Amino acid sequence: MDVTPMSTDVHTTGAPCMSDSPAAPGDGTTDASAADASDGRPKRRGKVKKKHTVLKVVAASVVLLGMVTGLAVTYAYRHLSGNITTADITDAFVEEPPAKEEVEGPKEPLNILVMGSDTRDCDGCAIDNEAGGNASDTTILVHLSADRKRAYGISIPRDSLVTRPDCKKPDGTVVPGGTDQMWNAAFGLAGPGCTVSQFMEETGIFVDHYVVLNFVGFQDMVDAVGGVEVCIPETVDDRAHGIYLPAGTREISGKQALSYVRQRYAVGDGSDIGRLKRQQAFMASMANKVVSAGTLANPVRLFNFLDAATKSLTVDKGLGNLSKLAKLGLEFKDIGLDKIQFMTIPSDYAPDDPNRIRWLPAADDVWKRILKDQPLSRGQSSQAISAGNVPSQGSGSSGSSGAGSDSPSSASGSPQSEDAAEAAREAGLCA
Repeated sequence: MDVTPMSTDVHTTGAPCMSDSPAAPGDGTTDASAADASDGRPKRRGKVKKKHTVLKVVAASVVLLGMVTGLAVTYAYRHLSGNITTADITDAFVEEPPAKEEVEGPKEPLNILVMGSDTRDCDGCAIDNEAGGNASDTTILVHLSADRKRAYGISIPRDSLVTRPDCKKPDGTVVPGGTDQMWNAAFGLAGPGCTVSQFMEETGIFVDHYVVLNFVGFQDMVDAVGGVEVCIPETVDDRAHGIYLPAGTREISGKQALSYVRQRYAVGDGSDIGRLKRQQAFMASMANKVVSAGTLANPVRLFNFLDAATKSLTVDKGLGNLSKLAKLGLEFKDIGLDKIQFMTIPSDYAPDDPNRIRWLPAADDVWKRILKDQPLSRGQSSQAISAGNVPSQGSGSSGSSGAGSDSPSSASGSPQSEDAAEAAREAGLCA
């Protein structure tokens, strides 16, 4: 039944509100429809119906939007989680892992061993016209301090000579260890578990998690953020492997970016140590762009970045789904870019073999500080590259650390030492 607002003004004597028969003349009632018609005003019944219609449309839209949003989030979560490959590597250990050092802090420090696999077996991984390969082309220890105020990425040269422990292959076969073994051989012989075991045996540092990333994953992550800025002091010309970069500062992406970070002989002094320095500068620049360019606040770009990363990851079960990876990512939220530092473990070419590398005595102090969750020394930090102050951004401080009070040159653009400038030039970075 429709009741116009005027009908409430007339029934003051206790008479029924509505009747099917016309109102009697002089009984004190007024026909609302007649009144509206007599004075030329539009009927009010349509407004009530319109209001109800609008409310229904708004309510339906809100419900539909919620459903679509919910479905999109559910799809994204399931899709990204489904991308991740997990593997239990503990069966590879023959030697007992070291106990985790107890330190003071609101949380436990975290140590994640990141390995870049140079396998060409995955879809799209054969990008450099080279034959297959199954080694850890890059190995980086990522250390998060217990107070979550510092993060270090420490690179280990692939040609380092170390003592490799016995390891088990997935089929249970034992691969015997040995002295003066190349670092990256462990991965090819018995998989990432052997590399993790080798690291713990050499350093005494317990590894909480491991991550393996292949070529395609790295390349697609760079593409997802729209390229990464690099500064090249001299033209890089290695067209046999698909790379030609004129000198200067520019953003690179795709296969060009991958070729740049893997390039060894056509950049700088051609050394593996120089290549690690370029990789650190590139990772620092990419971390800077992910945070500074709004990637985290752009749903499409963020999804593409996560999609690229998760498709090419193999991780331990402790990081085996998106929730766990997200939780790990949140551990970085209070660490400023200038507190994310990359460095190479102190090392030099072996006196008896210029094609191999030995860690210097100073490496022991670095591992001890990581083990005890202590900040790097000023001397160590001065050789690091921070995500808040990278060579590609023209700060003129590729060797400065951006490490606040722990570093003698923490401000962006502060003068760098001649040694650091020379190291940058040798690595093929702008000094």
